[in-house]
Amino acid sequence: MNGLSTVFKKEVRENIRDRRALFNSLLLGPLLFPLLFVGLMWFLESAEKERAEKTLELPVIGAEYAPSLIRFLEQQGTVIQPEPENPEELVLSQEVPVVLRIRPEYAEKWKEGLPAPVEVISDPSRQESNAPIRKVKGLLYGYGQQIGALRLQLRGVSPQLASPIMVKDVDLSTPKSRAILAVIFLPYVLMITAFTGATHLAMDTTAGEKERKSLEPLLINPVPRWQIMTGKMITTMVFAMASLALTLVSFRIVLPYLPVGAFGMDLTLGLGTLLNILLIISPVAILAAALLTLLASFAKSYREAQSYMGLVILIPMIPSLIFMANPIKAETWMMGIPLFSQNLLIGEIIRGESVTITWYGLSVGSTLAIGLALAALAANLYNRPKLIFSSS
Repeated sequence: MNGLSTVFKKEVRENIRDRRALFNSLLLGPLLFPLLFVGLMWFLESAEKERAEKTLELPVIGAEYAPSLIRFLEQQGTVIQPEPENPEELVLSQEVPVVLRIRPEYAEKWKEGLPAPVEVISDPSRQESNAPIRKVKGLLYGYGQQIGALRLQLRGVSPQLASPIMVKDVDLSTPKSRAILAVIFLPYVLMITAFTGATHLAMDTTAGEKERKSLEPLLINPVPRWQIMTGKMITTMVFAMASLALTLVSFRIVLPYLPVGAFGMDLTLGLGTLLNILLIISPVAILAAALLTLLASFAKSYREAQSYMGLVILIPMIPSLIFMANPIKAETWMMGIPLFSQNLLIGEIIRGESVTITWYGLSVGSTLAIGLALAALAANLYNRPKLIFSSS
């Protein structure tokens, strides 16, 4: 195994000297993802707070039909705007987010004690309009509830009779379990980091060395070729795992600074949580290093290898996107699916749920088995002269 360790030391030394490679493998993901996410969360929280606190300016059509409603809206801080000529055009052009139209039959229905029609003209597909739309509908609902209660009291009927069921929420969630709502992206980021942390080295140690004509002299040495390739892959795995570990540490540092205190979430990642997540995700680094090395072996140049890597990066995205769009309950049989099981287990760990040893074993074992099988295939590929000299 002297040849394997020699190649490993050589690759580590060369990549540490290459500052660009070191930055891409170890620092870009761990620094970029946490800072980008925290900055985005602060921006979204600030923008949402600004929209919520902004004075509601509401154009109203037919205000003369509902003077009491207009007074109520003004008492709640709403600024009533003059009646627009073309409300639909105004909303579609984004000049105003919402327009209230009071129908002419409003007054007649009101006197008869029947539901009085009003229209909320809006475009919910515009995300920036959601806050004022919710505010207008909330005010109308509150006004309706208030008037309904007064009408019942005037008739000598208790307003409580209109609510035959009293619903009380019994919240069993904890600050830890609610934290998954804020960090649902974390498994996705870790999967991507495992692949991006291995990408540069996987390409450089195979396709890159072919292009530089430095691979052939290396393989001439009296060392089994599988040891040479295994040494290269172990280097790639080490850098991928280091990138994962640094990413987790970075998130542990920055997550407490997220503006989620008002939601009662606990985003602190303890040492035990970090180690559990690292244990689960480490086999993914082995799988990523083996898969990327295998694919890069077929490339004749570094640029060709990059074209392959762009497609491979989509692989860790698939399970994460599935869970974001359609959350599912974790079951034992799912633990045998690589990448899929890691997404589930990381969510369970962050929620503070108890995870059985069986689930750990199935997830780590299945991912590790596939990763080692791909690694063995990649290590033996270089026994083929055609593959070695494919750049000639």
